[in-house]
Amino acid sequence: MPVTERIAKYRELAENQLNAAARYKKELNANSLLRFFVFLTGSALTYFFHQNTLLAVLFAAVTGVCFLALLARHKNLLFKKAKSEALARIAGNELQAFVYDFSPFDGAPEHVDPAHSFSFDLDIFGERSVFQMLNRTSLAMGKEALAGIVGSPLKDSEEIRIRQLAVKELSEKEDFCLSFRTIGMLSDDKLFDNRSIKQLCRKQELFPRPSLWKIATWVVPALYVLAIALALAGLTSGAAITLLYFTTLLVSVIPMKKVKQIRSLFDNKAKVLESYADLLKLMETTSFESVQLQSLQQSIKNERQSASAAIKQLAQYSRNLDLAFAVPVFLLLNPLFLWNVVYALKIEQWMQRHAVEIEKWFSTLAQVDALVSMGTFAANNPDYVFPTFEESLPFRARKLGHPLLPRRKCVKNDINVFRKPFFMIVTGANMAGKSTYLRTVGVNYVLAGAGLPVCAESMSYRPGQLLTNLRTADSLVNNESYFFAELKRLKMIIERLESGEHDLFIILDEILKGTNSHDKQKGSSQLMKRLVKLGGNGIIATHDLTLGELENEYPQEIANFHFDAKIENDLLSFDYKLQQGIARTMNASFLMKSMGITE
Repeated sequence: MPVTERIAKYRELAENQLNAAARYKKELNANSLLRFFVFLTGSALTYFFHQNTLLAVLFAAVTGVCFLALLARHKNLLFKKAKSEALARIAGNELQAFVYDFSPFDGAPEHVDPAHSFSFDLDIFGERSVFQMLNRTSLAMGKEALAGIVGSPLKDSEEIRIRQLAVKELSEKEDFCLSFRTIGMLSDDKLFDNRSIKQLCRKQELFPRPSLWKIATWVVPALYVLAIALALAGLTSGAAITLLYFTTLLVSVIPMKKVKQIRSLFDNKAKVLESYADLLKLMETTSFESVQLQSLQQSIKNERQSASAAIKQLAQYSRNLDLAFAVPVFLLLNPLFLWNVVYALKIEQWMQRHAVEIEKWFSTLAQVDALVSMGTFAANNPDYVFPTFEESLPFRARKLGHPLLPRRKCVKNDINVFRKPFFMIVTGANMAGKSTYLRTVGVNYVLAGAGLPVCAESMSYRPGQLLTNLRTADSLVNNESYFFAELKRLKMIIERLESGEHDLFIILDEILKGTNSHDKQKGSSQLMKRLVKLGGNGIIATHDLTLGELENEYPQEIANFHFDAKIENDLLSFDYKLQQGIARTMNASFLMKSMGITE
């Protein structure tokens, strides 16, 4: 499906769902009026016929049934309206993304890390980042799973193939992806913090002497039945029931501290748990073909009880425990049935039974949420391709582009790192496209390792570890200069090559930026020779044209490329096309003069 058709499909979805939401709103208003009318009419008829007990009871019963039915319909209409609004929001957000406005999506700025081997240099996280472009997760734990996938690309070609198949399958299961995202969006998932999840995943016994309290939950109601029977038989007075009430009320208060501890794990989170149950149910009932999705589906299956049923049961227990703190239940059901104790015990028993499984279930939801994002990315970019793998070929691609650049503006270039060791030295004028080219190569390398399609006509590579040095930052906290920070980065690259990591792909921009020209030329040349000697692969961009002379010394290991600039009639222009050889046109003096900095 071409990109234009994807855009048209989202526009249609947004329009249809907004119309549906408006229709449900009208139905809700009508339902509220009808409920009010039923209540008034039923109350009037009941009062009018109050002398006829049979008719009065009949009208009251019919009114009650109709009122409850209309309440249920109201709840159903509210859910349908919220679902339509969520789908319309999803479609609207996607339409914004097609014009390269990714602001509706979370860029995970908390993952920005200058010490990371490539993410800081390539703008993987943060605003206007690669992650923000990819992220369609609706669960907090799904966002973390996707951040892990993007921040730590796979290095095994077979593992990448398996993930590619899962992404391809989800790109074709649009209904599943939209349903998953909609349920997740309606879940208020942010209310469920990692602390609660970790506590859920531990077997623990918070309730004191659970066996004794379990017996009490049977004994207390039996005492009320006995007391009422004796009172009806005239063998005891109502005062005995009153005494029993205050006694059991006091008993129900005794374990309140422990009950509150158990409740705190799920405080007002029943809705989130119900959404998790719905997501698990969606997983359980969908047919998958790819190995990874089948494996994830298998991980939530249980011979005794399905994962969705177990989580829904926990959600119901949580709701009932919340009720124990409402005044009517606290004063009536707690003393009569030890309601608070009953459901605190049920939750604790549930945790002891499912503590190991729930960690696996939540992990599955997180992974599927991340894969849904990846499948959506693949579906929204039908012109992208999944890379292939060649163990003998470090990196080759045709018409490689940066996915964050609009299609109509993106100039695509080739790359051919065809042997090992081998380095491309890229020279060129300011603003001619060197840095963009390095980031283009790096970002697509990351996408490939994540199992995603890349912005290229074709791409083959040998999976490995990406190391970059494009944007070294100084550190006031660590009292490090810019130059020292860069040296530390380069030292790390050399040490990893020396340790035997020969699957590294290295991208460097302007080596030794923080020192003088003579030192820079000498140091850059020595570094390049060391990288070649250690069997490295990658790309080096530089303004230092003398570095290009290394091609004469290492004709098999180094090749020169450049981006050109043209100055005609005092006008500067770029074509952003990668060409072979060393750059001959520089533009710093021209730019300074044209901006009035120099004469």
